[in-house]
Amino acid sequence: MNQIDKAKAFAALHRKGDPVVLYNIWDAGTAKAIAESGAKALATGSWSVAAANGHGDGQKIPLQQLVDISGAIVAATDLPVSIDFEGAYSDTADEAARNVAGIIDIGAVGINFEDQVVGGSGLHTIEAQAARIKAIRAMADEKGIPFFINARTDLFLKVSDEARHPSLIEEAIERAAAYAEAGADGFFVPWLSNPDLIKQVCDAVSLPVNVMMRPGMEVKAMAELGVARISYGPGPYRAMIEWLKGQAEAVYQAG
Repeated sequence: MNQIDKAKAFAALHRKGDPVVLYNIWDAGTAKAIAESGAKALATGSWSVAAANGHGDGQKIPLQQLVDISGAIVAATDLPVSIDFEGAYSDTADEAARNVAGIIDIGAVGINFEDQVVGGSGLHTIEAQAARIKAIRAMADEKGIPFFINARTDLFLKVSDEARHPSLIEEAIERAAAYAEAGADGFFVPWLSNPDLIKQVCDAVSLPVNVMMRPGMEVKAMAELGVARISYGPGPYRAMIEWLKGQAEAVYQAG
């Protein structure tokens, strides 16, 4: 498939109640491994990509290095690939669009694009984030690629006290509506885990809803709530590192 066909196939995988499952990867090797495991599409996790290359999360990995890694991943597989692009390495709409253009040019079919102020505090205003999404959409349309913009809100991630999450639902739904109007294709609510709240978002939002798996969450249960996309975030990388450390410790202790 060419890039346009891959992008269309990727979008079609987002079905409410029958979610696409993305076991997040971080390099070409993990892309091949997950593809061979039966995945229908691939997606990176920003935390994992950064950690695997000696950097912290939050756009600490240099932009060009991230673009190069993304290109290697795309080249390693025939599956559609989405890149976790955090805040697009810019607070401005035009520069964000230019940076995303580099991700399109290496063959990716989508991005995660978050509304927190990376390296700062709080979230971008709804209007500012919608303007950034609109600029990315216009750029992708000009290139003729039906690029999947997975608009991520960090409302819930920024509030560790889950007892406060119900009070954030109204704003989350408001942000989803604004992002959809600006041209987003999906709505990502990482750290939201309460089933009733997830269902409330799925029922109220027109976009396919993406959740990130946390302990106690199951794919089947998320599907029944109306979720259309499931991500594993940094979980796979962390599990792999713990396994690797365990293997190494066994070797050195035996010696």
